[in-house]
Amino acid sequence: MANRPPVGIPKLSRRSRILLILGAVLLILLIAGSRLIGTYVDWLWYGEVGYRYVFSTIVLTRLTLWAATGAFIGLVLALNLWIAYRLRPVFVPTSGPEDPLAWYRTVATQRSKLFGIGIPVVVGVLGGIAAQGDWQLVQMFLHGGSFGTADPQFGKDVSFYTFRLPFYHWLLTWGFVAVVLSFIGALVTHYIFGGIRLTGRSGQLSVPARAQLAILAGVFVLLKAVDYYLDRYDLLLSQRSDRFTGATYTDLHAVMPAKLILLCIAVFCAFAFFAAVFLRNLQIPALATVLLVLSSVVVGAVWPALLQQFSVKPNANERESQSIERNLAATKRAFNINEDNVDTQRVEGRKTKPYPGTTQLSPEQVAQNEGTIPNIRLLDPNILSETFTQLKQQYNFYGFPDKLDVDRYRTPSGELQDYLVAVRGLDTDNLTPSQQSWINSHMKYTHGNGFVTAPADRVSTTPGEGADAGAYPVFSVSDTENNGQGRVPVDQPRVYYGELVNTYAIVGGEPGDQPREYDTPNETYTYDGAGGVPMGNLFKRMVFAAYYGEQNILFNQAIGSESQLIFKRNPRERVKEIAPWLKLDGDSYPAVVDGRIKWILDGYTTLNNYPYSQRVQFGEATSDSLDNNAGPGNELNYIRNSVKVTVDAYSGKVQLYEHDKQDPVLDAWQGIFPGLIKPKSAISPELQQHLRYPADLFQVQRQMLTSYHVDDAASFYAQQSFWGVPPDPTVGGQGGNNRSGGKQPPYYVIAQIPGQSRPVFQLTSALTALKRPNLASWVSVSSAPQSYGEMTVLELPTDTQTPGPAQVQRQMESTPKVTRDRTLFDNPAVQPQFGNLLTLPVEGGLLYVEPIYIKPSSPEAYPQLARVLVSFGGKVGFAPTLEESLNQVFGAGAGQAADTADNPGDQQDGQQDGQQDGDQQDGQQDGQQPGQDADPQVSQAVGDIQSAMEQLRTAQQSGNLGEIGKALQQLEAATKRFEQAQQSGN
Repeated sequence: MANRPPVGIPKLSRRSRILLILGAVLLILLIAGSRLIGTYVDWLWYGEVGYRYVFSTIVLTRLTLWAATGAFIGLVLALNLWIAYRLRPVFVPTSGPEDPLAWYRTVATQRSKLFGIGIPVVVGVLGGIAAQGDWQLVQMFLHGGSFGTADPQFGKDVSFYTFRLPFYHWLLTWGFVAVVLSFIGALVTHYIFGGIRLTGRSGQLSVPARAQLAILAGVFVLLKAVDYYLDRYDLLLSQRSDRFTGATYTDLHAVMPAKLILLCIAVFCAFAFFAAVFLRNLQIPALATVLLVLSSVVVGAVWPALLQQFSVKPNANERESQSIERNLAATKRAFNINEDNVDTQRVEGRKTKPYPGTTQLSPEQVAQNEGTIPNIRLLDPNILSETFTQLKQQYNFYGFPDKLDVDRYRTPSGELQDYLVAVRGLDTDNLTPSQQSWINSHMKYTHGNGFVTAPADRVSTTPGEGADAGAYPVFSVSDTENNGQGRVPVDQPRVYYGELVNTYAIVGGEPGDQPREYDTPNETYTYDGAGGVPMGNLFKRMVFAAYYGEQNILFNQAIGSESQLIFKRNPRERVKEIAPWLKLDGDSYPAVVDGRIKWILDGYTTLNNYPYSQRVQFGEATSDSLDNNAGPGNELNYIRNSVKVTVDAYSGKVQLYEHDKQDPVLDAWQGIFPGLIKPKSAISPELQQHLRYPADLFQVQRQMLTSYHVDDAASFYAQQSFWGVPPDPTVGGQGGNNRSGGKQPPYYVIAQIPGQSRPVFQLTSALTALKRPNLASWVSVSSAPQSYGEMTVLELPTDTQTPGPAQVQRQMESTPKVTRDRTLFDNPAVQPQFGNLLTLPVEGGLLYVEPIYIKPSSPEAYPQLARVLVSFGGKVGFAPTLEESLNQVFGAGAGQAADTADNPGDQQDGQQDGQQDGDQQDGQQDGQQPGQDADPQVSQAVGDIQSAMEQLRTAQQSGNLGEIGKALQQLEAATKRFEQAQQSGN
């Protein structure tokens, strides 16, 4: 044995060490400085919205996880490095002066504290950074409660799989990481200091090295035994079958016993490694390891494969029946599509009813239908954005979203009516180059202006021109020019938070300064809302100047003591920051609630580990012809629309409301962030009137319904009763719109379907037979306050074939009167566009209605309603109005219920945006009598208007010009009395 030769290491001068330290500090500041500024800005923003405790909870949880995990990894590694160093051989033979390890031994010996502490600290910091991203998983473990439902295999509550099992796997993962890093660290240390030598025929291993490495290997195998134990529960989410999620016959009868066998072998193998501490050879642990590997191959892989191939596959319909039944029950519960409210804890439920699919109706039957026919929607919200922009944009710095929204309000008579709604928001992308200065973009063009509506079942023709010239929405605008007094009155029509804005704004200023924010080119305004972070001191201005990299924030003299910086102005962005655990619906929509414009968003709580429930890709399920670029998205097998959110368009205030009292996932988050979510009772009646059943949830549910409407395992396995989501038939063709291919989206309509006593605002979709175009069912879910979430499925007969959307579309396009319309389809001056094809149950049959729009070829042109296609029982109607089309299909008089023609009341709505036509009843519940608690003079005037309208309709049908003129005079007088009553009441 020879002493280790002295090997010197280079030493740095004092100046070099100082420079290195300064360089390291500068590098850390450059890396961490931007993060610190960003964290401080976030802290200010959370304070502005009143949810700073959310920020604090998240940050503290992340820091705790970082510290705890980093300390665990670092201490375990440091302990093993210290043990390996202390147990190193006293004398290490060298291979000569050129021994490559000699220098490393010298450096490590002279810098033992640096390496013994520095390496574990660095590894611990990196491990903590990786672990802190799992803060949601840990918090759910700490606050998760019970589901009240047990799994069918082990009898454990579902919460074990959703809240606790993921945490156990997380702990196990970091246990593996700590052991592996310690093993590597000990191995390298023993090798450097001679505990492990590779010289000689077989090398040499010192007793301390063998003992330490054997113990670490034994601990690793023990952790693997625990992993085998937990794997048994993971089998309830097995993806072995290509038909369903959950433990298959093979999993239950081969894989699960194999896990127990492997668990026992792993424990035996671990004790064999521990025995190696006292034995001088490693043959026993080596043999145990070989046994574990061979067993995992034979018992864990080969035997399940043989059972699957030769026993299960030839008899899969019988073997998998139990697993399929479990999957059916769990999936229906997890996606809330139980039949007739089988899950008694839930308010909602699916009601399936047979529907005859009648093909013959008399004109009288159609004319007397007062629930669906009068409410047929003619305006397509996905086409008319250009029309809104061209006719109601007002100024170039305003704009509308590409897709408008559908909501409902009440008419003066108290009837429910659907409207196309949109906010005229700020769109700085439309500014001309000369307008795009920093001051204009951030201090002058700061907000949108106005809430725009148009009845979805009404159109108006240009005066002096026939219907062939195109029909237009009957607009009403509530903006600053009419003090918010449009069809839907708004107290504050300015919009500082919206979907189009993508930059910050600096509002307010020194007291007494002239207003500088544009309402119109001739009118300015100073923001007085509560939104925004105050910028009254120099320090905050410096922070924001650094954050945005903009020196003008620091030096602009118009920024005063009362100035505020508003940012994160998109409603979705604001909600995502406050509740990052929510999955948000893809469509936020505006509504006027209690006189204020508010954005309404739907938040989902989701899981991907609900036992036996079918997994689905969220992006694929919600993708359609309107949005087919969603991608696969997150995988989930449980979803609830548990939270409704509002964002005030003026102040930016965010309110979250509980909407599902039976969701254990939401209960857990309420435990994590107490007070964040208001109880359901806090939802005002008027807000309740504008809550919609969310489209993304409906699309996921209809995707699941295509398979999970069946009730028995045999039908599920055979798949002969499965359905499919039809493709959008309006894509392509001679009048195809500009959308790309994809599934037909669901549509919001007001209709009265079997089982409903009155018209209801609901979300609907047609479903076809599997891989076939014929209609199999029609599904709808209610958005009415009293029946919110009730799902109705109308099943069509299987002994006859009912045409589906694609078949009806082809039939309508090939009808002679359609193909002969050269003016519409073969006119180079116009471009036809098919609107949404609605499928509506009417008197036992299915009515298809599709608007056709024309868009002239000029650059400033916009879509206009030109024709209405109607199909029922193989007959097609094609006319400028819905009434005429219905008469063509069913006979004269059938279309009289479709009151969509141009009339004086509509023209007045369209021409006088400032008139308030009685929507004071917007906040009523569905079924509340109109006029309650209203001014008697206003109520009398409303009644006079209704009476005059009825007389006008009767006169128009008779064709008596004298009676028509008399009715028009009465209508005009009643309208004036209504306006006078309104003014006197105010």
